Amino acid sequence: MEKFCLIGYPLGHSMSAHIHNAGFESLGINANYELLETPPEKLVDTIKHLKREGYRGFNVTIPHKVPIALFVDEIDKYADITGAINTVKINPDKSLKGYNTDVIGFIEAIPTEIDLDGKTAALLGTGGASRAAAMGLAQKGVENIDIYTRNIPNALDYIAYLRKQFDKITFNIYQINRITDLSKYDILVNTTPIGMQGYSADFTPIEKDVLSTLPKHAAVYDIIYNPRKTILLKLSEELGLKTINGCDMLVYQAVAAQKIWFGQTPDFKSMKLALLENL
Repeated sequence: MEKFCLIGYPLGHSMSAHIHNAGFESLGINANYELLETPPEKLVDTIKHLKREGYRGFNVTIPHKVPIALFVDEIDKYADITGAINTVKINPDKSLKGYNTDVIGFIEAIPTEIDLDGKTAALLGTGGASRAAAMGLAQKGVENIDIYTRNIPNALDYIAYLRKQFDKITFNIYQINRITDLSKYDILVNTTPIGMQGYSADFTPIEKDVLSTLPKHAAVYDIIYNPRKTILLKLSEELGLKTINGCDMLVYQAVAAQKIWFGQTPDFKSMKLALLENL
């Protein structure tokens, strides 16, 4: 049996095993996916364990998406640009190649009828997910991205990095708690954990009166998948705005990971059903 896993800490709320095992089944591959809780001080030992025990690959989540780069021998372009790795393939010679499939997941989850070419986006948050979202927006042709954060001084290096990577896109940075007018945006993307189950599910990063300033054609994309409808998305729906939750992004990034591991595309619908049944 082929072995795969997710490493990170903590992993109590992860849906990855349900999603990936459904994908393996759809491909007819005899494989198993497990959750391997790995606190930072155990990262080195865990990597050695995965190589020694014959694992074919693994996924990476918080807090290891950046430090895992120290252990891989090669990375793909998305991992290089975002500075974060969420998927690793273990080659027969035990060398490791790191990938970032979050970017693919972010892009694939945007419905085809939402045209972002030449448009303006508001991006909430400056963490690792924000980088994947910024790259995804760039791939979709967005020309202006305004980033909102709680701590501007801490985000200046991040903004400088984005401006260097995407020199054709205009980036601005603002204080998140001073948002009053969203009328110039075609899409609002939340990459903060505000609204997440077990963290701050009763809160929203943007209040309804401010959300109501978005144009009627605008979309609101919350990358949180649990709950499926965050307070932010519920308020957006009440205002008649298009909404995108994090479920499809989570499943599409897992589909992309399995394509890397096997060279085959698992069934998206089976994997999404496994997610929804276990949320």
